[in-house]
Formats: sequence, structure tokens, C-alpha cells
Amino acid sequence: MKRTITSVVVFVAAAITITACAQKPSPALLNPTNHTLVLIDHESQMALATKNIDIPELRNNTAIVAGASKIFNVPTVVTTVAEKSFSGPVFFEISEFYPGPYIDRTTMNTWEDVNAHKAITGKGNKRIVLAGLWTGVCIVGPALSAIAEGYEVYIITDACGDVSKEAHDMAIQRMVAAGVQPMTSVQYLLELQRDWARTGTYKAVTDLVKKYGGAYGVGIQYAHEMLKH
Repeated sequence: MKRTITSVVVFVAAAITITACAQKPSPALLNPTNHTLVLIDHESQMALATKNIDIPELRNNTAIVAGASKIFNVPTVVTTVAEKSFSGPVFFEISEFYPGPYIDRTTMNTWEDVNAHKAITGKGNKRIVLAGLWTGVCIVGPALSAIAEGYEVYIITDACGDVSKEAHDMAIQRMVAAGVQPMTSVQYLLELQRDWARTGTYKAVTDLVKKYGGAYGVGIQYAHEMLKH
């Protein structure tokens, strides 16, 4: 009898341990406080030459990223290149959430601009998430530079674009080989939400997806209207 009780106690203790371990998320996952988001050169002129992704899709993906960072109060830096003299205004899908002013640069590599570098590193996070135009120049530059300074770097690939599919793909491959972690816009949003029981952000997240999330957003709209949940 004593042996049986002891076995039960050991089993229960093991089960509790397993449950506790199962509830601990990977430290590699993003949360609202463990990274800085940097949005780079989502501007009119840069978009005109982008060919690897349809512009409406790029704009929607960018909106999901910018909206997610706003909903979850993620430390965010928005930077432009030659905004007034060449590249033009940022996407509405960014200014909707971050009306500016933005850190304007002459450098193609954001990391080489004193003000941008100070703004990014001044947030105090050693993990950086990047998205922008063009992938092969304005994203590769800061990604590799940040890694060289000891930062972890994530890239939201479908909120980036380049002058050709090959240019975009080769840039992503180069960065991944250097240690960058790729992800997508919806993945970014849902990784921040993580649990639908977090009611404080549930409505804002689902509203964002209904507006910019394509078929996924239509599905959420259907569920809300037809199934009433």
C-alpha cells in the first residue's frame, strides 16, 4: 500500500512537472517586450520598382505588421530614405498607425545612419525585427550589421520587396545563412497574441485581420457574424 501511494505521488509530481514545462514558451518566440521593430523605406518610389510581390498584398502585409506593433506597444522605429526629395511618402498603412515624423536618411544601410542607429539601439532590445524595401539593399545592410554587433535579427519576408523575385530570394537566403530568422506578417501578429484568451487585445487583433488579412480576415468576419463568436 505504501509503495502504491509513493508511486502515485511520484506520478502526480511528474505530471505537474511535465505540465509546467509544457506551459513555458520557447525563448526564441517574439513577445511585445523582447524586440524592437524597424520599418524601413516603405515609400512610394521604392514600391514602384518592387516586382516580387503584388503591391496591394505588400501594403496589406505591412499594415498587419505596423498594426500589430501598435496594438501590442512594441518599441518601433520607422525610417525613410530621401522622403522629400526622391522616395516620397510612406505607405498609408504605416502612417495610419505611426503618423511621423520619421527618421529620414541618405544612407541605404539604416545601420550607418547616426540617428537611426541611435533610435534602434536606444530601445534597449538585443533582438530586432526588420521589414522594408528593398530586401537586397535596405534590409540586408542593417540585418548583417546588427548581427555583427551581437543582435538577434528576424525578417518579416512578406512585408519586404525587391526589384525581382530573384533579388528578394537571394537576399533572404544570404541573411538566413548569416543567422537571420525569417517569418511572415500574420505569423508576427499571431506570435504576439499567442493566446485567444487574452481579451485585452483580441478585438483589436481580429479587427486588424478583418481589414487587412485577406481570406483569413474574411473567415474571421464570417465566424463573428454567422457563428456569433
